[in-house]
Amino acid sequence: MEGVGKLKTEQLSLARQLDLVFKELESELGGLTSGTVFIQIRNNVVGKFGIRHNPIAGRNGQLAGEGGGLNAVQLSSFRNMAIEALKFKKSWTHGEISYEFALRQGTIVVDAVLESNYNMANLMIRYPRTNSHTYGPYGEMKDLS
Repeated sequence: MEGVGKLKTEQLSLARQLDLVFKELESELGGLTSGTVFIQIRNNVVGKFGIRHNPIAGRNGQLAGEGGGLNAVQLSSFRNMAIEALKFKKSWTHGEISYEFALRQGTIVVDAVLESNYNMANLMIRYPRTNSHTYGPYGEMKDLS
């Protein structure tokens, strides 16, 4: 019997999928002190994800790589905050979540940005055109009284 014991991504909750994303990014985050974790969502399934960051910082005419990175406690805190932010995702199923993070005096600071995406073609199927709208064929207002 093929596929027994294997879960498909769409069978996992979004929170569990986020947990897996953070496990995958753990080693990369361990070398960063700031950046943005982005997660693209389609039909409540995580698709593309990754990290945007500036690997080299310039100050006083000198270029220097980042030193250190997130430790295990900071990574765990970041993951928990990311999962907690899902409570603010309402009814949308397609979009992107970005988590901007930075270490400030040893504490991780995280800002979450939730972006919902909609497709007009889907709306045209869901709300077919009827003659009860208030605009004429040339955009003029129609009196429905």
